[in-house]
Amino acid sequence: MSFVLLLAAIYYFAAGAVALGMTESTMVYFGFGAGRQSVLLHALGVFYLAFGMAFLLAARNPIEHWRIVGLCTFKILCVCVFTIYAGITSGLPRQYYFFALLDDCIWLIPLLMILWTAAQVKMGRPPSGQKAMTLEQAATVYKLHDGTTLAEAAKEQLLVLVFLRHFGCTFTRQLLRSLQSIEKEAAEKGARLVLVHMLERGEERRFIHEATSVARIADPWCELYRAFGLGKAGFFELFGPRVIFRGFMAIIRGCGVGPIAGDGLQMPGAFLFKKNRIIASQVAQSAADLPELQKLFGNSQGVTSV
Repeated sequence: MSFVLLLAAIYYFAAGAVALGMTESTMVYFGFGAGRQSVLLHALGVFYLAFGMAFLLAARNPIEHWRIVGLCTFKILCVCVFTIYAGITSGLPRQYYFFALLDDCIWLIPLLMILWTAAQVKMGRPPSGQKAMTLEQAATVYKLHDGTTLAEAAKEQLLVLVFLRHFGCTFTRQLLRSLQSIEKEAAEKGARLVLVHMLERGEERRFIHEATSVARIADPWCELYRAFGLGKAGFFELFGPRVIFRGFMAIIRGCGVGPIAGDGLQMPGAFLFKKNRIIASQVAQSAADLPELQKLFGNSQGVTSV
């Protein structure tokens, strides 16, 4: 991605330098008139240099600077749409089509691919081809907010792992409202409550506020989710009648909704976990399903494997 953006920066710097360096005789030779057209051409040169700087900046970190890539992509899309429209309605000289292809169209697909990759990363999805972790691997890699690995934390004490949907979800907000009672219920059963979320470590503090004492695991790539068998939601899991009704009731109760903070398609779930083994599981069947610890502990007599 950085290489493509660097190439785009070099091209736009070169095109800007050419446009600014054209003399009036050169403009006439290439079909540009003097006067106003020369002013427009020089303005276009400055515009190209600005885009060259933008691409150069974005090349340092394409995912972090996705907004710059998006702005440049929007410009290219506008030019492509205008070219097609003008070609259909009034016709354009052949050389203009070649110019539009070289200047804009060849960059469109790579830039769209970069934006798609950035969207995948922002939603917590791993790069394509990345092999999923096993449960044992994930337990030794992922750590609680205090630095203890999941495997270490579950070595002696039973853990209640609650995997959240994104923090903008009204059902996540509903769960966080009752977080203290869930933690108390888990403690009464001799277990420790651990929340698993999809933000970078520390970013969850914006959403859980006074409940920051609850143990947490940051899983922005959703690797731990997959290791526990939690997949992505389909249409009915997100917008089924039951989900819509429960969501409406949650909003009425003041839970509200917010911007997507994590993967909007990720399904939640709850597990009893000890010594790298799933003692009981409660995989959500829809986005509206919340953990029910009484039922979860009631199913703990059997061991569920993933």
